[in-house]
Amino acid sequence: MTEISTISHLVDHTEPRERIDRLLAAFLDQAGAQFREQEPITEVFLKVREFVLSKGKRLRPLFCYWGWRGAEDQHTDAVEQAVIRAAASLEIFHAFALIHDDIMDSSDTRRGRPTLHRTLADLHWRTQWPGIPEHAGLALAILAGDLCLVWSDALLDSCAIPIDRWRRARDLLHQTRTELVLGQYLDLLGHGGGGVREALRVIQLKSGKYTVERPLHLGAVLAGASPAVLRAYTDFALPLGEAFQLRDDILGVFGDPATTGKSTTGDLREGKPTVLIALARQQASPTQAKQLEMLYGNPGLDADGAATLREIITDCGAHAMVETMITQRSARALTALHTAPITADAKVHLRAMAHAATTRTR
Repeated sequence: MTEISTISHLVDHTEPRERIDRLLAAFLDQAGAQFREQEPITEVFLKVREFVLSKGKRLRPLFCYWGWRGAEDQHTDAVEQAVIRAAASLEIFHAFALIHDDIMDSSDTRRGRPTLHRTLADLHWRTQWPGIPEHAGLALAILAGDLCLVWSDALLDSCAIPIDRWRRARDLLHQTRTELVLGQYLDLLGHGGGGVREALRVIQLKSGKYTVERPLHLGAVLAGASPAVLRAYTDFALPLGEAFQLRDDILGVFGDPATTGKSTTGDLREGKPTVLIALARQQASPTQAKQLEMLYGNPGLDADGAATLREIITDCGAHAMVETMITQRSARALTALHTAPITADAKVHLRAMAHAATTRTR
């Protein structure tokens, strides 16, 4: 762990991330030109632009970029610029997913700020547009999410890459989107509430594949990588993606809202079917199980009830068990990365990203 920590401090992700952010801003400004000519749509567009560019980890674009670098020894500035565009398209697609996910979860905050549908409802109220602000906020945000999906396609389609690689990239993105929707369906229908195995299946679809594996695969496809490289990325990505989401579930309950930008009662009040809760139900005493049943997923859950749930999750050992699962999956990912047939430079960066993703506090 010391070696990984040291490497994470030595590795500089700033340059590719800055390029991705600059490209996103320039693309949105160009794509939004027609919206700036139509009042009052201009104000809505500016809120959408602000949401896409707001502080985020940019994990998916960076995994795509280093997935390409790992499979491509020789590259030109022109090719790299095309890959940056493809990577940035993942961030706009992620904005689509977040906007719709926040609506489905009735979330109030995202990245320390109001969710987009709340922001647009407030904009509707302040400008005194006709209609009901809450309903208008939802409707406007749904359209904004759809627009981000369209923009994601437009940005990818603008990449100057060989047609055969572009087709493989498009096929991969279709598969990625289908997997994400499948995972969201299972999540919404409470499939993950059946137990640890079911919850892990949702995690694999919504995080393991969507966050790590498919972005790495996209970068590899853009490099014309061999099947061996794709398999190696899968062996690294799936356990890492699970560890990432397990960390996210812990932060959703035990994190510092000032750091995470998210309430620590939201997941508890919503009753999200996480591995953490599945383990708590398995390990809880009869008294604790009764309290879990009464409090978890209660729309009226208050701070005291949330504190009781955290105490149960800790005392029954579920919190410690999830930490162990994170450690085990991180180790598996790093072992796979060590033997992966990719460039040494990419290994260093991916190792640092793996460490940051699983030990983060936000």
